[in-house]
Amino acid sequence: MPRRPRINLAGHPQHVVQRGHNREAYFFADEDYLFYLHWLREGARKYACDVHAYALMTNHVHLLLTAHRPDAISRLMQSLGRRYAQYVNRVYRRSGSVWEGRFKASLIQAEEYLLTCYRYIELNPVRADMVRDPGAYRWSSYRWHGLGASNELITDHPLYTALGPDEAVRKAAYRALFRAHLDEEALDEIRNAASRGLPLGSDRFREQVEAALGRRVGLRPRGRREAESSNAVLPGQMGLDL
Repeated sequence: MPRRPRINLAGHPQHVVQRGHNREAYFFADEDYLFYLHWLREGARKYACDVHAYALMTNHVHLLLTAHRPDAISRLMQSLGRRYAQYVNRVYRRSGSVWEGRFKASLIQAEEYLLTCYRYIELNPVRADMVRDPGAYRWSSYRWHGLGASNELITDHPLYTALGPDEAVRKAAYRALFRAHLDEEALDEIRNAASRGLPLGSDRFREQVEAALGRRVGLRPRGRREAESSNAVLPGQMGLDL
């Protein structure tokens, strides 16, 4: 079966997933995570990508990226994947493939799903029972978004910025979004879209993507509308289970 063509549209966020070969671990020590994050930052600058969120797990990575050129994400992931594979093979005296084939990517309708994808990505360590609170995990972007820890890698998306008029209010509003876990429907929608390379959003969004590409992009997962920018959570309020 031929590979599904990638949806390469500049200016739209994409949820990117890359897994280790045979789902084996490829992050073993702090230095490994730091190496990956360093070259992710350098590659994002070189290939004109904004990094909005990430979670580095032991055997896979989740990234939320916006490309400023149609081929930017592919070039970034190829460069980063090759560089990290060379590093792992050299440091751990091994050989062979590190990554499981091509990375997966799903174009995101920002107005409906962006903050849900932030939460999906940064709650990965919690769902994996590695930590009880996302702030306890060092290798995700939650510490910047929710706690204000320095992170030169992150470029804030306007919908994240719209959560509050200043940094303190914005981060309190973001933390409030995490008071409830994502429901199974939202998890399934995000996973299905990423694994199949489909747009995540409304029918109208899919039609707009198809018009821009000049081709069909296949069936989309059934979407739900989500009020994000218009319903920013203020400090002291409960976050919606989006």
